[in-house]
Amino acid sequence: MDVTSIGSLSTALSQAEVADAVGIRVLKKAMDIQEQSALQLLQALPQPPSNPPNLGQNIDVKA
Repeated sequence: MDVTSIGSLSTALSQAEVADAVGIRVLKKAMDIQEQSALQLLQALPQPPSNPPNLGQNIDVKA
């Protein structure tokens, strides 16, 4: 291995590290946007109507 190939290998590795870092940043940004969108969808859901107080208090265990 000569000196020029070591230099080009170093440059290639450095560029790969930068590309990986950029890819991770883009992925994190996309996940943040999806989180915000999901929260907005959840907040847009209407509240379910509440049941009268006498419903859901007893369980019929006879079959």
